[in-house]
Amino acid sequence: MFPPGELTAAAAPREFDFSEADFRSLAQLAYEHAGIALADSKRNLVYSRLSRRVRTLGLKSFKQYRDYLGRDDNEGEIENFINSISTNLTKFFRESHHFDHFRTHVAGAFARSTHGSSARRLRVWSAGCSTGEEPYTIAVVLRKEIPDILRHDARILATDIDTEVLAKAARGVYPQESIDQIPKAYLPFFRETDGEDDAKSVVVERDVRSLIAFRRLNLMEAWPFKGQFDAIFCRNVMIYFDNPTKANLIERFTQQIKPGGWLYIGHSESLAGAHPGLKLMGRTIYRREA
Repeated sequence: MFPPGELTAAAAPREFDFSEADFRSLAQLAYEHAGIALADSKRNLVYSRLSRRVRTLGLKSFKQYRDYLGRDDNEGEIENFINSISTNLTKFFRESHHFDHFRTHVAGAFARSTHGSSARRLRVWSAGCSTGEEPYTIAVVLRKEIPDILRHDARILATDIDTEVLAKAARGVYPQESIDQIPKAYLPFFRETDGEDDAKSVVVERDVRSLIAFRRLNLMEAWPFKGQFDAIFCRNVMIYFDNPTKANLIERFTQQIKPGGWLYIGHSESLAGAHPGLKLMGRTIYRREA
């Protein structure tokens, strides 16, 4: 979600001119490139986030920034633009009921089905993974519930449109206090770093990190994979999309889930109407029908 302060800040003298045309043009770009629907209430947020880019680039106005975004030789700034307006609020075991369900219905079921058998395939997708807390939570649950998981073909795909948060996620290093609320059973999968600074931090164990592939992916574009997933997490992402965009995304997710597989969405989200291929099985938990 967008931090409340950025939405309600009182009007103040602005460093750069920010016209109605500026806001409408930038909102249209956000929708076209990332499916993000920016309502009028997001004006202060857009100004706050993007004024940093205007300043960094040495520009004098948002009109100049719009022109800069439109240059044919400047596709890289579109990525910076999307990174700037994306919001990344997350934590380990966020919406913990999802991981209770995942532990029993995905990890536990896989462990039971592979007991004494040869290697099998398991695929999970964290779509909109932000700084990595979600895919690492998925990974530690799998690591604990499937002790021999490293001999199976088990992988987690973690994607986000924001390259900066992906770089942070791939490092797997977090402030010490970020694991304070993690259930004790999973704490052994984190260890203190050997950093020289005063701030205490932890790093996710290598065997856990090895389960995850971090990749940049814009959900609005073509998806480069063809295989289906046993479970997809896409939580607190669709709140930024309008209903047509959300409905299209849900349809694409449904086709990407194995029959009998699972879709987890955010606690404040819902499907844009009933979907014939998905059945509600719990709070924001859906199962793909066979």
